[in-house]
Amino acid sequence: MGMDATHQRAEESRAAFVVHSLHERHETLATVESLTGGALANSIVEIAGVSGIYRGGLVVYATELKAELAGVPADLLAERGPVDPDVAAALAEGARRRCGADWGLATTGVAGPEPQDGKPVGLVYVAAAGPGGTRVRRLDLDGGRDHIRNAAVIEALRLLAERIQAAAGEPEPDDRAGTAPADAGDPAGAGRR
Repeated sequence: MGMDATHQRAEESRAAFVVHSLHERHETLATVESLTGGALANSIVEIAGVSGIYRGGLVVYATELKAELAGVPADLLAERGPVDPDVAAALAEGARRRCGADWGLATTGVAGPEPQDGKPVGLVYVAAAGPGGTRVRRLDLDGGRDHIRNAAVIEALRLLAERIQAAAGEPEPDDRAGTAPADAGDPAGAGRR
């Protein structure tokens, strides 16, 4: 099976897990995306029954819109730029707050083809904000632009699935088909391809 089909299957599996878990918990989700440009929201709305849990999403590709629409502090963006773990956390929290959701899920990073503001291609942060707080995961991804964007969607969904299960006191889901294991305790190599 090709890499594209493997990525698609992993994305659909994680998205279905997230949608069904949130439905069972009577909780809602909102997304805010930069480098994934709506792909994360699309992967979620492809799942049947999503209307009961998905509040909406923002695509804030331009840096100033991260502040204006998603509520990221402008001084944080000016100081560190859009590709930063604290910016990712603020994006997820902004999605949650602005859309009135229980959970917020965010992506920000550099898909390429060129580095951005001194940040290398493949550096991505995904963040999940929920009732128990916010968690950010750094990803150092290899490959072309499409691969990086697809992997960011999969890893964002993985992080959210882990956070939902942790909130429920359940073990981590075992749905890692086609991806390397991500260790949140490894700030430099989580999700490395």
